[in-house]
Amino acid sequence: MILTDQEQFSAGSLAVVATPIGNLADLSGRAAHYLREADLILCEDTRHSRKLLDSCDARAATTSYGSHNVRAKVPWVLEQLRAGKKVALVCDAGTPGISDPGSLLIRSVIQEAIPVTMIPGAAALIPALVLSGLRTDRFVFEGFLPHKKGRKTRLEAIAKEPRTVVMYESVHRIRKTLAELLEHCGDRHAAVCRELTKLYEEIARGKLSELVAHFEKKEPRGEFVIVLAGTEERTEQEEDDSDTP
Repeated sequence: MILTDQEQFSAGSLAVVATPIGNLADLSGRAAHYLREADLILCEDTRHSRKLLDSCDARAATTSYGSHNVRAKVPWVLEQLRAGKKVALVCDAGTPGISDPGSLLIRSVIQEAIPVTMIPGAAALIPALVLSGLRTDRFVFEGFLPHKKGRKTRLEAIAKEPRTVVMYESVHRIRKTLAELLEHCGDRHAAVCRELTKLYEEIARGKLSELVAHFEKKEPRGEFVIVLAGTEERTEQEEDDSDTP
């Protein structure tokens, strides 16, 4: 693999490296190069990342960086960078900084005027949006909904959102969230995606009532992306339905 001078991993810099959302074959050659060149790799779960790192022969030291230790770990990482270490940041799957604590480190590095670069790749929200069959020209990403405080307010705002809405959800709350979306948003079209890029990838499409029924019958497994039609698309669909003889 040939890299330009601009693409070399410089000492004392942070590389934010997107990793595959499921299929390890999706790791780019550039991402693999940066992981091999790193002196230190920050992982959400070092055990989870080890399989990926072994697949590209990345032998750097690893350390955990996640929601449980982010406040304490950021100053330490900044010290490593000032000492000239090449530091790579990865998450369990997808793009660091998207609905994970990576954003705090990235902001801190920028504030300290330490060089940072991004090796782009997948984020589950994009393939889910494309595969949903809903409008992709205008959309909003909601991340994970609050578990308790502020949840109702967010649901009420989503109900009024004209653009397609993309959100993440865990296996433990997917049934509850679909039922609440049906309650607040009405029976509009949506898609639920899981195991994206993996062997058992599944895209369930239909109205919210149909998706609620689907997951009442089928035990949810994995991590989920919900894609919900916005109010503009719902109006268009209702007009199309009314024109059907």
